[in-house]
Amino acid sequence: MLRRNMVGQTFPLSVGLEVLLGDLRSARGNGDLGRLALLTYCEVRRWARLANESALARFSSEVMAQTPHGTRAEFLAQIDQIIGELELARARHARLPVVSSALV
Repeated sequence: MLRRNMVGQTFPLSVGLEVLLGDLRSARGNGDLGRLALLTYCEVRRWARLANESALARFSSEVMAQTPHGTRAEFLAQIDQIIGELELARARHARLPVVSSALV
């Protein structure tokens, strides 16, 4: 939804990170495993690549490539780890460059 509304505009990567973290926390709080999987594989990877966070992009891919997941609790623990890594990335990138949404 954010991308569709921002076509042709520019926005800081930090805004995308805040929206992503909010979406992840909401899905985590609701226990929405499908939404968590989608956000992890598509949105976390995309943001991490744009922000040059290659280790995070790789980790999100590995979490989703690992099938089947052992248990729900193990999957949620990995999601919690990704949220933690995004929090650390937010601290590292206090002021991120502005990128064009055309790149997204």
